Amino acid sequence: MTSVTTTRPVAPAPPARPARARLPSVLRHSATLAWRGVLKTIGSTEALLDVTLQPVIFLLLFVYVFGGAIAGDTTTYLQYALPGVLVQTVVFASAGTGTGLADDLKSGIFDRFRSLPISRTAPLLGAIGADLVRYLTSGVIMLAFGFLLGFRTSAGVLAVLAALGLVTVFAFALCWVFTALAMVVREPRSVQGLGALIMLPLTFGSNVFVPTATLPGWLQGFVSVNPVSKVADAVRGLLTGGPVAVPVLATLVAVVVLVGVFGPLAVALYRRRT
Repeated sequence: MTSVTTTRPVAPAPPARPARARLPSVLRHSATLAWRGVLKTIGSTEALLDVTLQPVIFLLLFVYVFGGAIAGDTTTYLQYALPGVLVQTVVFASAGTGTGLADDLKSGIFDRFRSLPISRTAPLLGAIGADLVRYLTSGVIMLAFGFLLGFRTSAGVLAVLAALGLVTVFAFALCWVFTALAMVVREPRSVQGLGALIMLPLTFGSNVFVPTATLPGWLQGFVSVNPVSKVADAVRGLLTGGPVAVPVLATLVAVVVLVGVFGPLAVALYRRRT
């Protein structure tokens, strides 16, 4: 006898689904760790007060303590000082990046990150990403409180957003300086102390609080090349009117130089230390 075998028809394979576009792993991991940093700030009373209350205290002190002596009345000085104090507040916040990184490095959290299947530079980028949220929050609170005190701008919403964005970009560039410092100095207190030595001359040796023409001649030279002065001029031009193109260009050049020099240096020092 012979048997006849039949072959069952094979159902065609379903069409392959198009692969979902996914972000590179380093960006996904960095975003996750940045969100961790934001939640850490929200859960810490001290860090939350630093972001929310410090801008208000700065503005109140400088306007109502120095305003009458410098400009004759606080209303006039508020128009001049708020853009400068906005720059100072966000720039001061950038110094906290180095202190926070030094604290995390000392606590050993970065050693735990190395045991996870994540990009090696993700913890560093995540910490900086979380600080960007801090910078924006401080800037928004400063502007909102300034408007409550009576600050008025002749510019539109786009100019206000541009001013806030420019300050944030400069703070981002400056935070790489403190990141590199945190990789060299091991103690958080030392990073904070050395950061103050950098920040105080940059902010007080500028036109943030007083016009450059009122300063001694030998100091005007430093103030004129100080990048903080360029940022303050650009923000004033955007918020209250005045030259914008030249100070904005000078600010962007400073940002490129700072990121180009200290960005790779900070990453190299971070890889060497971790």
